[in-house]
Amino acid sequence: MRTLILACGLATIFASNALAEMSITLEGGWNGKSVPKGQHCTLFGGKGATPPMEVTGLPSNTAWVYVEYNDRDYRPLSKNGGHGVIGYPANGSSLDLYSVPGLVDKLPGKARVISAARGTGDYASKGYMPPCSGGRGNRYFAIVKAVSANGKILEEQKVEIGRY
Repeated sequence: MRTLILACGLATIFASNALAEMSITLEGGWNGKSVPKGQHCTLFGGKGATPPMEVTGLPSNTAWVYVEYNDRDYRPLSKNGGHGVIGYPANGSSLDLYSVPGLVDKLPGKARVISAARGTGDYASKGYMPPCSGGRGNRYFAIVKAVSANGKILEEQKVEIGRY
């Protein structure tokens, strides 16, 4: 009988955690299909900034939300924040990830550059590197991570940013 009660209790805990899954909504004209006009890098005439997002269903002990930006079609920048990682302090179950400018390390509000984009030469950036494929149709995406105060990743979700 004890085993049955313990099993039911664990099932309830796991079920409630599953219901609290993190969800991400793109905002500000970003639709996940194509990069909005002008939101690409300065090398190709843009003045790009990060897409604003709303994140809901954050785990209860989330201290930060990190967003890793990547280019699926350019292998050197296709994972682990190849286009930069931006962090936002979190407090509560939802968070608006406001847009921050590309190429700079000084960001508005409490957002922080966790790691700069890994591009080099003309593609170097002190922070986020906006989509910069020159309109060749590269696919951009982000990994949004809920992070605890001690740096543990609590949950992560992928969101498509769009083609450029």
